[in-house]
Amino acid sequence: MARRTGSGTTYFEYRTVTLPGSVSRGDVRRLLTDEAEYGRWELARTRVYVGGTRKVWLRRKAMKVPSTL
Repeated sequence: MARRTGSGTTYFEYRTVTLPGSVSRGDVRRLLTDEAEYGRWELARTRVYVGGTRKVWLRRKAMKVPSTL
């Protein structure tokens, strides 16, 4: 998925993580911190549903590499 920023186009890749309501806030924070630190993901959106289930969208910049063939 591409999003325009300024004069150029920035491409992002997205990842969706669904967590059950039984997972504590501290564990969710630890998981998202690890994803951000080691996988270079950033938080794009978070949604908490009625049963306590959390759905988290993560994104990171993706390089658009031109073909050399």
